[in-house]
Amino acid sequence: MSTPAPVGRPAFDLDGIHALIKNESAAMDREITKRLDSEIVLINQLGRYIIQSGGKRVRPAVLLLVAKAFAYEGAAHITLATVIEFIHTATLLHDDVVDGSAMRRGRASANAVFGNEASVLVGDFLYSRAFEMMVEVRSLRVMEILARATNTIAEGEVMQLINCNDPDIEETQYLAVIRSKTAKLFEAAAELGAVLGGVPAMEPVLAAYGRHLGTAFQLVDDALDYGRDNARLGKNIGDDLAEGKTTLPLIHVLRTGTEAERALVRSAIEQGGLDRIDGVVAAIESTQAIAYTCARAEGEADRARAALQPLPDSPYKQALLDLAHFSVHRDH
Repeated sequence: MSTPAPVGRPAFDLDGIHALIKNESAAMDREITKRLDSEIVLINQLGRYIIQSGGKRVRPAVLLLVAKAFAYEGAAHITLATVIEFIHTATLLHDDVVDGSAMRRGRASANAVFGNEASVLVGDFLYSRAFEMMVEVRSLRVMEILARATNTIAEGEVMQLINCNDPDIEETQYLAVIRSKTAKLFEAAAELGAVLGGVPAMEPVLAAYGRHLGTAFQLVDDALDYGRDNARLGKNIGDDLAEGKTTLPLIHVLRTGTEAERALVRSAIEQGGLDRIDGVVAAIESTQAIAYTCARAEGEADRARAALQPLPDSPYKQALLDLAHFSVHRDH
């Protein structure tokens, strides 16, 4: 199975985008190190383990780029980018416990190394530290956006849990989950950049950009879950299926596959595990479910790019456009 590049363009390299905000990213790294500090040794160890395990840091990059696009010159964007990264990291810690994941970003997940109890509690620490930091910005609007986002993310997590092992999930229900669970933090990051820029009229514009960008990002993640080269990416093929998650590739098979393919996928979702993975992957390939999922992701990326039209031209706007391209033309 090929990687999900729907229109055959090469995967976009993030290095150019990160180079544009190199100083800001370095300042965020220093802030992360400072804010992770605790008298509790386990918090230091586990927090650094997950934070320093890699990751694309797309969400804080969105905030930094938007703030720079509006010529923001203060320091609050570094604080809030760190907040976004802490919230994201907390969700990863909790996700891996809920999903029973043993691998994250190519190495053992934090819960596999430190245990479920420590992962949950350090995730809670990161959430509380994030809220402690956002108060320092002294903006009710910032608090409102982040409080709403974290609540929506939690709702998305619960919706996904309820939907596990249910093969009757519709595409609209699936999209509702990923817009809450994944896209909401992208949306908040972009919106916060507009808040810092002091342009209230642009807040909904940037929120729409982040929402569509995050949706595209998750759609491609769900397609990559059935990629043949997952071992190279540090994950197992069919992790979502093993957890009984009904993602868009499977929904497409259930809508368009043969009777035998639909029965196979339905049974695999209901029972979880990977006993039927070869047959499921064959059904995904025969129905072109990956191509369908990537096309839907491309549509979301197009909407993200369209949302940026009112933004003045600048290298930062171009980088935001490039991120929309990267969200769908990537192999990891």
